[in-house]
Amino acid sequence: MSPQTGPTTPFREAVVDLDAVRANVETLAARVAPAAVMAVVKANAYGHGAVPVALAALDGGAAWLGVADLDEAFELRDAGITAPVLAWLHGPDAPFAEAIARDVDLGVSSIDQLRRVSDAAAQVGTSATSSGAKADPAGAADPAGARAAVHLKIDTGLSRNGVPPEEWVEAVAFAAMLEDQGRIRVRGIFSHLANTDDDADRAQLAAFEEALAAASAAGLDPEVRHFASTAAAVRLPASRFDLVRLGIGTYGIPPYGDGTTAADLGLRPVMTLRACVAAVRRVEPGVGVSYSHTWRAERRTTLALVPLGYADGIPRHASSRAEVLLAGRRRPVVGRIAMDQFVVDVGDDEVAVGDEVVLFGDPATGAPSADDWAEAADTIGYEIVTRIGHRVPRSYDGAA
Repeated sequence: MSPQTGPTTPFREAVVDLDAVRANVETLAARVAPAAVMAVVKANAYGHGAVPVALAALDGGAAWLGVADLDEAFELRDAGITAPVLAWLHGPDAPFAEAIARDVDLGVSSIDQLRRVSDAAAQVGTSATSSGAKADPAGAADPAGARAAVHLKIDTGLSRNGVPPEEWVEAVAFAAMLEDQGRIRVRGIFSHLANTDDDADRAQLAAFEEALAAASAAGLDPEVRHFASTAAAVRLPASRFDLVRLGIGTYGIPPYGDGTTAADLGLRPVMTLRACVAAVRRVEPGVGVSYSHTWRAERRTTLALVPLGYADGIPRHASSRAEVLLAGRRRPVVGRIAMDQFVVDVGDDEVAVGDEVVLFGDPATGAPSADDWAEAADTIGYEIVTRIGHRVPRSYDGAA
């Protein structure tokens, strides 16, 4: 068979639908109101592109943006985004002074971090005063230039980041003292669910409410209390408080592993990953495909080569298990997924070099979903979209 050149399709491309971002945020914001919405755009917006997704999410009604680390926060500020941004994962040398100067809210998970943030605020205050900023006559830091906005995190059972429960009373007392001194403003108190089961979630919710009571007793009055990410925001209304953090829901991927689809939640998948057929080959029965010949043709068939591999984030664990959309039908991936490419069996159907292959996107179009690939790779949809590598260009539908 001599392949003919088909329609022009990008070699590799992740198409990001910014209108879907807006629609997803609008849908979820309406569902959780009157709580406000934080769109989480950490990890390059789960692989979708931090700045364009942030702008679309804000346009869709998000009041806050959330990131993991300060470099991610600074990227948003460098792009001219002025909306409130919270960063919550910090190393021992995190540039807190720069964060304070650039109006980035800081998630704080220990008494030591509180101390370091306070010291950074003093540093910024000294710099502001030396450059002509007005100092407080009582000697406190200038609130406009040196009061750090912090969100205290309590560990309610995830056992990752957060102030341990046994240190919480001490932490909130210390925070109240620093607030009185004008070094910090406790703008928020938050925690994170383990999403184990309903009973465990409600136990964590009770622990969070106890932590809020202790903070109030210490004299703290945070502007926002936030506990729920997408999963709890949808299914546990009592967890919404003042603000919910929408992570995976922003991207139209369900947070549950129970068969719930994006459509069930009124959401649209945001990313479509596609490529073009790079080669077509007709093979005889018994011919092995890819490394170790873990798959052999049982009949005479046509194979199409797709130029994406595990270097691009395509999970090798999905070898001979995943499917793609090609020539109007879902087709099986056969043989091992390699670093740069994998093979699809199209049987006796006609395909040509240049034909479009959709790995995942909106199932309404007939394509597999990111969750379908996750099932094939024994993982979760979050990982499928987040791991798509830098070699895959992003393009955007819908103005940022």
